[in-house]
Amino acid sequence: MVFVSEVYTAVPAACDTPLQEKVYQVLQELEIDFQRVETEEVITMEDCQQINERLDMDMVKTLFLCNRQKTNFYLFVTSGDKPFKSKEFSQALEIARVSFASAERMDSMLGTKIGAATIFSTLLKEAGKVQLVLDKDVCDQEYYGCSDGTTTGYLKLKTEDVLKKFLPYVKRQPKIIEV
Repeated sequence: MVFVSEVYTAVPAACDTPLQEKVYQVLQELEIDFQRVETEEVITMEDCQQINERLDMDMVKTLFLCNRQKTNFYLFVTSGDKPFKSKEFSQALEIARVSFASAERMDSMLGTKIGAATIFSTLLKEAGKVQLVLDKDVCDQEYYGCSDGTTTGYLKLKTEDVLKKFLPYVKRQPKIIEV
């Protein structure tokens, strides 16, 4: 059983990472309402079940992928309960097969560690070379649940705010695919 705090609607008193601090600054700047919880370290989608229940929504699964040459990188956001199939993803983008990028690349390009990949990494200059790919199913959900850039903080936002306020703010046009 994973510890999940009560639900908060204000920024944390202190942030653990530069990315987490930037996330909350931008949410405030864009006037995006959110609910959040604090947890002990959560890494897997199975661990997210209690977060889903507390926030009354389903967390997305955010995967950091790369090609074999490690020259092209993808941040793929899909439904938490959907298994990842590299072949389907690659076919949808008409690219060669992909695999998971290393923890070192995740840290240097996304500013996160394994278990904390988030769409909010697009706030970082280092993520500029990462192609953002969204599963259409995620875009169709009312709520968007994700990490705040840590493995101990999770957010619930309106998907519409992510798509129509946040992504234009970071000047990112995601590729939307059906898998």
